[in-house]
Formats: sequence, structure tokens, C-alpha cells
Amino acid sequence: MPACDPTSSEPSWRRPVLVTLAVSAVVTALSYGLPADYAATGVGFSFLLATYWLAVRGRSDAEVQAHGLSLGGLLLRTPLSATRLAKDTLRAAGWALALGLVVFPPFVFAWLKWWQPPSGFRFVAPPDLLDEVLGQVLVIALPEEAFFRGYLQTELDRRFPPRFKVLGARLGLGVVLASGLFAVGHLLTEPHPNRLAVFFPALVFGWLRAKTGGIGAGVLFHAACNLLTATLARGFALG
Repeated sequence: MPACDPTSSEPSWRRPVLVTLAVSAVVTALSYGLPADYAATGVGFSFLLATYWLAVRGRSDAEVQAHGLSLGGLLLRTPLSATRLAKDTLRAAGWALALGLVVFPPFVFAWLKWWQPPSGFRFVAPPDLLDEVLGQVLVIALPEEAFFRGYLQTELDRRFPPRFKVLGARLGLGVVLASGLFAVGHLLTEPHPNRLAVFFPALVFGWLRAKTGGIGAGVLFHAACNLLTATLARGFALG
């Protein structure tokens, strides 16, 4: 029976896609309407609120875990275990570090080829290092990974079961669609074709989600990517 039939038990791709477009429209409006100092916070809070409403509120622990949103037990109803939290955090950090060691060198090479900075690199620290790190992790990476890889990719994978194994992770059309919608959302908030390039790192974030079963490693790797890009832009006086 086709997925569009309302009596069908087969999950439909339409609902998560339409929900994502609606949430993207809201965060786009916030990114333009809020004062510059509060825009990123408003966008991040909106993604977190949407994820909570769609994938956490009223859900069983098993369903929260299926969406990769347990975060070491922080969002589960069962009592929090410090040992599990520490173990899951270290595991996520290990994955992010290992992937960074593989991906960052060729990324820096490609970045230099693309931008061709006119001057040499000079390290320039951000005005507040702790604020920048926490901002990238909690305000940008966590909300985006929770919504796009936690909620959206999971729901799309249910409609389009992953059929291919890529470096130990099972992937399918869901990760491609989620990455595409992620890129479109970035384009809406800043209408420049370069913004669509986030489609490619989004595939890596999606691979991490599939490989590790959660969003923790993706959050840390996502934040590290943003911090690296910002450091390069400051160091070569491009930002």
C-alpha cells in the first residue's frame, strides 16, 4: 500500500520534510528579525525546542535513544549515571578527534586552494576563547545535530531504510535528503551559493550519527569544523 495512503502503517517522508521546511522558515525569520547579538541563540533554541517537541517529549527512553538523543543519559527518564555520561562523552570525543585527524589536513589544503589567501597565516585568538568554544558546541552544533541528525535523519531512515554500508555505517537516501535540507536551511539564512557547500560536511555528520548511534560525536566534530574554519579565516585575515 503506498505511503501516501492515510491507512498505511508505512512511515511517510512527507511529514519530516514538511516539518523541517516549517522549522527552517521559522529560524530564517528569527535570523533576520532578531538583533545580531541574539540571532544565533534564537535559532539554536528554536532547533532544540523543535527537537524536544518532536523526538523527546512524551517519548519512551527507547525512542529517544533510537533518535540518537540520549546524550549519555541526560535526556532519559532513568536515573543519570555519571559513569555512563563520562564514558559516552569520552567515546564521542574520541570519534571526533580520530575523524578530525583524518579529515582536517585535506580540508585545510582544499580551503587554501579555494580561497587562495593573499597573506600568510598568523594565529589570531578569538576575543573570548571559552565563549567561542561553548557557543559553537551549545548554540550551533548541538541544536543543528539534534534536529537534522537526531530527528530528521532518523525519521527519513525509517521511510528509506539504509541499504549501503560505508566504512562500517549503514547509510541510505535518508542521510542525503537530511544533508540537502541542512544545506537549504543554511542558504535561507545567508543567501549565497557558498552556503550550499555545507551539504558535504553534513554527509560526514550523518555518517557519524549512523556509525556511533548518537549525535554526541557529531556535535563535537561539527563544532571543531566550525572552529577550524573560523581560525583559518582570522589567521589569513579573510573574516
